[in-house]
Amino acid sequence: MTYQFTIVVPVYNEEDNLLRVETQMLAYTKIATKSTSILFVNDGSKDKSQQIIEEICGRNPAFSAISFKENRGLSAAIKAGFDYTETELVGYIDSDLQTAPSDFNVLLEHIEDHALVTGVRANRKDTFVKNLSSKVANGIRRSFTHDGMDDTGCPLKVIKTEYAKRIPMFDGLHRFLPAMIQLQNGKVKQVPVQHFPRIAGEAKFGVMNRLVGPLMDCFAYLWMKKKYINYEVDKRN
Repeated sequence: MTYQFTIVVPVYNEEDNLLRVETQMLAYTKIATKSTSILFVNDGSKDKSQQIIEEICGRNPAFSAISFKENRGLSAAIKAGFDYTETELVGYIDSDLQTAPSDFNVLLEHIEDHALVTGVRANRKDTFVKNLSSKVANGIRRSFTHDGMDDTGCPLKVIKTEYAKRIPMFDGLHRFLPAMIQLQNGKVKQVPVQHFPRIAGEAKFGVMNRLVGPLMDCFAYLWMKKKYINYEVDKRN
C-alpha cells in the first residue's frame, strides 16, 4: 500500500501505554483523510517497550519501528522519525495519548496551504504546576522567536516532509518546530485540539526542564537564526 502520511510516535519507557496506542492508531487509520502509516521511534527504553513494539509491528502492516541504541531524548526521536519518513506528510504524537489521533484530521484540513499545522491544547488536563510552567516557558520562547505560537509543546503536529527533513538537529528541537519552519519561509498555523489526562506511565519532563532548558535553547535558536542558510534554486541545467 502507498501511504501519504506518516505519524511518528516517540517512545521511552511506555510499556503501559503501547497497547492503547495500537488500538487508537488503528482506529484512526480507518477514518484518516490521508492513507496513514505509524512509525515508532524507541528512544532506548529500558522496560518492555521494544518487545511490545515488535509485537505490534508484527501484526499490523501499517506499523513500523526504529530503535536507538541508547536514550537520546525526545528531540532526537522526533528528528529520527522525520529522517526515516518517506511520505509527503509527517506528523507526531506522544505515546502517552494525552492528545487524540482523530484530531490529525483537523490539522490535515489546513496543511495544503501551510508547511506546518500544530495543535493548541484546549482545556488542558495537566496539573496546575505543569500548566503554569508550560505557560511561562511558552512566553519565554515566544519573546525570543516571535513565532506567534501559543503552545509549541503540544504533541500533535503535521508537517510537509520536505520542510521537516531540512530542520537542523539540536536538543530542544521539539519546542521550536514552528520557528524552524518559519526560518525556511514556511507558513505555520495553530488549531485547537482535545487534551486528556495521562492515565498510565510517568511524565518525562519536570518543572526545571520545562523552564531552564527552554531558556537555554532560546539562545541557541537565536545563534542558529543568525547563521541559518536558506536558498531557493532558480535554474538547474
